[in-house]
Amino acid sequence: MPETPPAATVRTQVTVPLRFSDGYLATARVFSFDGLVDGREHLAFGLGDRAGPLDGRVARPVPPLVRPHSECLTGDVFGSRRCDCGPQLREAVERIADAGGYLLYLRQEGRGIGLYAKLDAYALQDAGLDTYEANLALGHRPDERDYTVAAQMLAALGVDRAALLSNNPDKAAQLARLGVTVTARVPTGVHLSPANAGYLAAKAGRGGHALDLPLVRD
Repeated sequence: MPETPPAATVRTQVTVPLRFSDGYLATARVFSFDGLVDGREHLAFGLGDRAGPLDGRVARPVPPLVRPHSECLTGDVFGSRRCDCGPQLREAVERIADAGGYLLYLRQEGRGIGLYAKLDAYALQDAGLDTYEANLALGHRPDERDYTVAAQMLAALGVDRAALLSNNPDKAAQLARLGVTVTARVPTGVHLSPANAGYLAAKAGRGGHALDLPLVRD
């Protein structure tokens, strides 16, 4: 039986124009929430046909495209090339705007370990550990993210069925366990560069992410 997370409610919804460094523009309806189980300030961005005011009376036959995106200050804001987070965020906004759906911006820096610990992990990676080994060396689990808040946010938005824009099988498994019907798993692009090749190889090999990395060699 699926788990039923506590109910959350929409706190505020406002329209926000988005602009990316390459000039791409989109308009989003940004939702904040009350009642999220971890007490953090997660956001949902409604894009495409979900960019208007929330109206639960409107029946929508096509499940929205949804990406739960974990916050990455270094990649999303400052353009770090050590990961693929910034390019994934940019790609997700455009694809969701085209298809209609929600970007869930989750405050889960460093796969849930926090910003300072993520930087500690970077230092260990510079010494030769991969991203998962570094988390373990710091006393954390390889991935500490819990997607209960994502399920709560979707329920508050009236979404119980979604196509999931992600390469991470754990996101789909957790959301399904929490009562969200994942109608499809839609892969993101592979944003490979010399700076993040080892990071992506670890995600594919140790994290089970669905990534085709033809340029990465053992």
